[in-house]
Amino acid sequence: MAAQTTLAFDDLPQPRPTMALARGGRTARATQVLAGDAPDDLFGPGDARDPAFELGWDFAHHGLVPPAEHLLPGHPLRHGWEAGRAAFGSRTLRAGRGVRSWLNLRLAAWHQGQAFETVQVTPNFLAQIDSVRCPITRAELGGSDDVRHEAVVERINHRAGYAAGNLATLSRQAQQAMGGKRWDEARLMAVLAEARRAEGAGTVEGLTSAEWARLASLMSFVTPLPHEVAATLPMRVLPPNRLRLLNPIQGLQALITLQLTHSGFAVRIAQLTKLLPGADLRRDFHLFFHTLLPRAWQGGRPQNDEEMRERLEDAWQNPDVLRRWQRFATQLTAEQADDLVQRLVAKGLASGVPGAQRARTAQWHPDTRATEGWALERGGQTSRRPALQAVAAV
Repeated sequence: MAAQTTLAFDDLPQPRPTMALARGGRTARATQVLAGDAPDDLFGPGDARDPAFELGWDFAHHGLVPPAEHLLPGHPLRHGWEAGRAAFGSRTLRAGRGVRSWLNLRLAAWHQGQAFETVQVTPNFLAQIDSVRCPITRAELGGSDDVRHEAVVERINHRAGYAAGNLATLSRQAQQAMGGKRWDEARLMAVLAEARRAEGAGTVEGLTSAEWARLASLMSFVTPLPHEVAATLPMRVLPPNRLRLLNPIQGLQALITLQLTHSGFAVRIAQLTKLLPGADLRRDFHLFFHTLLPRAWQGGRPQNDEEMRERLEDAWQNPDVLRRWQRFATQLTAEQADDLVQRLVAKGLASGVPGAQRARTAQWHPDTRATEGWALERGGQTSRRPALQAVAAV
């Protein structure tokens, strides 16, 4: 059995001034899709449940015009847009940044022939996964005219679809470097970049060794891995908001690390220790935690939440931290790690207040919901691809 943990802020982050119109998101609560449902009689037999038609319909519902290349005669998106204009006229909905990004995310998915989960991936979710900084490069997103720092919402596992838990906000630079790579290929790039750095050659594909290591960690979270492999990995990046951790031991690893982001962690760690089976395992856990702890406080009290997160991420590159984690984690089975995550969530030990405005909580989802809408069995592709050749021939 596999566990899946979603780490999420309860409240919405403050919006940034700019964000690229790229890709999309979800919320942990039930949300209402902002785009209206088309009446059945407006869909012709060939257009029923056609994602391109529905996308054109939603562009019209929000008073927006699709990109020109999708308005060619005979294009299914144009059919939906024209039907929507006829239905709504001037009675359109407001199209904020989240709605525009949501529509463009769906458009990108349709154009690529990738599955898009439409129930949970909503404009509201985009607000939930918005971020001020790129978790990979640590650069401020949208803070300059440099296209490398443009914010994009991207699939982290490219062998899965556009679905809740598989999306995060990255910089354009990190997105382009990731491309279609697997997590282990990103880890290899970190090794190569380190060798290049030693030779004074700089980065590999625009990222440093540390940035590649963070990207590899991020990608490993949403990749089902053998427990024996997942238990040996450092947590070089903390999970972004709403990302799902498919490997139980990494869910436990994140919950333990995040205890240090807010006060009162000593009491919670003591409660966690009591849940561990056996004196030897509890001793090894204490050795690990008290190796991690001082590295979080090197340099004095952190000035803000972001600095604390970066310290914790950097602590995982310390050989002693990783070695003692591996000694502890490899004694647990995937089932034991899964059980610990569930019990921590049930006891309220998976939540806290790392800042004055935000609260980070963890949610556990059963195996049947962990990858809902991911289309893993099809490599993330939709069951039908857009008929681009037919459209171009018109």
